[in-house]
Amino acid sequence: MNNNKQLLTLGAALLPIGAMAQQAEKPNIIFILCDDMGYGDLGCYGQQYISTPHLDNMAAEGMRFTQAYAGSPVSAPSRATLMTGQHSGHTHVRGNKEYWNKSPMIDYGVNKDYSVVGQEPYAPEHVILPEIMKDNGYTTGMFGKWAGGYEGSASTPDKRGIDEYYGFICQFQAHLYYPNFLNRYSKRRNDTEVIRVTMEENIKHPMYGAGYEKRSQYSADMIHQEALEWLDHQTADQPFYGFFTYTLPHAELVQPNDSILQAYKGHFCDDKSWGGNSGSRYNPTDHVHAQFAGMITRLDAYVGEILAKLKEKGFDDNTIVIFSSDNGPHEEGGADPTFFNRDGLLRGTKRSCTEGGIRVPFIVRWPGHIKAGSVNDHQLAFYDIMPTFCDIIGVDNYEDRYSNKSLTKDYFDGLSFAPTLFGKNKKQKKHDYLYWEFHETNQIGVRKGNWKLLVKNGNCELYDLATDIHEDTNVAAKYPRIVNELKNIVRKEHIDSPLFSVTLPR
Repeated sequence: MNNNKQLLTLGAALLPIGAMAQQAEKPNIIFILCDDMGYGDLGCYGQQYISTPHLDNMAAEGMRFTQAYAGSPVSAPSRATLMTGQHSGHTHVRGNKEYWNKSPMIDYGVNKDYSVVGQEPYAPEHVILPEIMKDNGYTTGMFGKWAGGYEGSASTPDKRGIDEYYGFICQFQAHLYYPNFLNRYSKRRNDTEVIRVTMEENIKHPMYGAGYEKRSQYSADMIHQEALEWLDHQTADQPFYGFFTYTLPHAELVQPNDSILQAYKGHFCDDKSWGGNSGSRYNPTDHVHAQFAGMITRLDAYVGEILAKLKEKGFDDNTIVIFSSDNGPHEEGGADPTFFNRDGLLRGTKRSCTEGGIRVPFIVRWPGHIKAGSVNDHQLAFYDIMPTFCDIIGVDNYEDRYSNKSLTKDYFDGLSFAPTLFGKNKKQKKHDYLYWEFHETNQIGVRKGNWKLLVKNGNCELYDLATDIHEDTNVAAKYPRIVNELKNIVRKEHIDSPLFSVTLPR
């Protein structure tokens, strides 16, 4: 854990969960984070064409949030806000910066040297969520995308509080569902560091183009099976935290031709094929609508198997399960969000700070503690996850306990939404505003109440979400005082980054 070691006092006396949870035993926590699912992709959020019975039932048995936000409109920085408790004006990782053989990626990497791959590392001196969970008596497992540091860097799962990991260290590799390799770290298997697991059956066939369809080791299924096996090894003697970062339904649009996909083939009258683009990271695919629908239903089946495993193991009543998406819907690899009305009432997709790029499904289930069938409009963002978990497991004053005093500035930006989960709405603190920035599209977003400031290349747009949730009518000229107020928030919250620069509002 590098420089964070001095921050943590392993084995320290712990406080009980607290009155809201009404339970002295610390609960298990599983956070299921999918990839590029739009706000309207689930039946419980209005989707009419895709079957999601398990997630719909999870919402019926728990709380469904209608104003929950990812930390960023793309993967790595969104996950960074969840991991660090910081918004994207403060996090070190603010974009999908790639490394190949420790050099920044220049193109899609089809012919790159794969000897070292991955993303910009999380700052070693700033604590991340698995480290806090580990410090407070939890065993930790993560399965799926890491996106928090390239192989061999100072920030890989083995160095950041993870006991067992299986998945993609490099999220670029995660663009292929039949990859050349995955990564593993397992204390249970006596691994001393993150290792590669070569997909022997896959590498017999080309990575791109003709022959790719002969690959047989489907990463999504393999990662899910490892997650289930990890759950099988958990006992009632120690609480566990599982972070399941599944890649579905991210492009590419491909999966096994089994009963899930077959149920959708021929189901959509105007289904189509996608032939790929020159230099694309995605392989061509047929039946793109059926493929996408099948990927969401497959993910839903994974969730059903996780919930069934918890019941089988006797963990159901003492496990909080959360489901969300890392950002809004994508248009990559032939995906067609317009066809499925995937962004619902929202405008924009992945990479945009409009509502469609950052507002996400968010469901929380804990039988006996969270009111079944509840729907809540509390405004939260991914950087609220850290303080919420700390609240639930009894970590008092986490900001002081886990701040690195050697740093001039060590930010935590979140607010616990545990009071909302447990029906204590009068005790719920609310954000004065929420904040996002994303350098690739040079956008900044601020939400304060129902006002939404969108900054594009330094130019400001203002929307009233109370009457214009689709962000169609820019009212900046009509409300200059509000615009100036929100511009001042941007100037206050943005800390310059040499790696991820954006244009501040004019």
